Amino acid sequence: MTRVMLFGASGFIGGHARAALAADPRVSEVLCPGRAAVDLLDGTTDALGALLRATAPDAVVCCVGALTGSTAHLVTANTLVAAKLLEAAGTAAPAARLVRLGSAGEYGVVPEGTSVAEDDPARPLSAYGISHLAGTRLFQLAGESGQADTVSLRVFNPIGPGMSEENLLGRAAARIRGALADDAPEITLGPLGAYRDFVDVRDLAALIVAVVLAPELPHRVYNAGSGRAVTAREAVGLLAATAGYHGRVREAGTGPQRSTAVDWIRADVGRAGHDLGWAPARDLATSVTDIWHAGEAR
Repeated sequence: MTRVMLFGASGFIGGHARAALAADPRVSEVLCPGRAAVDLLDGTTDALGALLRATAPDAVVCCVGALTGSTAHLVTANTLVAAKLLEAAGTAAPAARLVRLGSAGEYGVVPEGTSVAEDDPARPLSAYGISHLAGTRLFQLAGESGQADTVSLRVFNPIGPGMSEENLLGRAAARIRGALADDAPEITLGPLGAYRDFVDVRDLAALIVAVVLAPELPHRVYNAGSGRAVTAREAVGLLAATAGYHGRVREAGTGPQRSTAVDWIRADVGRAGHDLGWAPARDLATSVTDIWHAGEAR
C-alpha cells in the first residue's frame, strides 16, 4: 500500500488528483497539508523536511505552481519549489518518489503539424516556460544521477469541471453564462486562432496515479496531453454550442504572455502509453460538456 503526500490539493488539478488517488485501492492514505502546515513557496526547507520525516510518505506529489506573476514569483513557484522538495526529501524521505507538474510551455515553438515528444528540444519563450524547464531539469538530473526517484509531467492545456477563469475555457464559460443571464449579444475574449492540446484534468489525474504507483519509471519526463490539437476558437465554439449561446464571440487584445508566440502545439503521448499503459480517455466534447454542467451546479 502506498502513502501519498499531495501538495496543492485545493487547486484545480490537485483536487482531481486527490480524488483519483483516494479512489485507488492501492493507495492507503492521501495526506494533503495546507499552507498552515508548510508553505512550499515561502517556508523553509527545514520545515518541509520535518513534515516529511514525521509522515514518511512513499510518494510526494506537487501540484503547486504559478501561471502568472513576476519573473521572481514564477521562479519561486516553479523552480525553487522543485529544488526545495529535492533537498528536503534527500534527507527526510530519500526513498519517496517525487512527482511534480511541469508545462508544455517548456517546449516553446513547435513545427506546425508535428507532435512534440519529451526528448525534443526545449526552448521556452517566456519566464513561465523557463521557470518550469529549470524545475524539470533539476528533477531529471537528480533522477538520472540516482540522487532521488523523480518524475515531471509536462502538462499541456488542462480543462475540465471546476476550472477557474484563469484558464481560457473557464473564462469563456463565465462570460457565456453572464451573457445568457443578461441577454448580451456578444462576449469578448483574446485571440483564439492558436492550436492547443486540451487534456481533461481527470485524465491528467489518472496519469498522476499511474506515475505514483508504477514499480519503476524508465523515464523522468512524461507528456500529459490528449495527443490532439484544435484551435482555441473551435473549443470555445463547442462550449458556446453546449451552452446554447448563439451570440458573437469577439476576439480582441492579446493572449497570455506565456504562450502568445506559440501558434501550434500537440503532445506525443506515446511514452506514457508505452511505459505506464496510460492513454487519455475523454474527448473534447465530453470535457466541454462537463465544464458547462459543473458551472450550472454551483
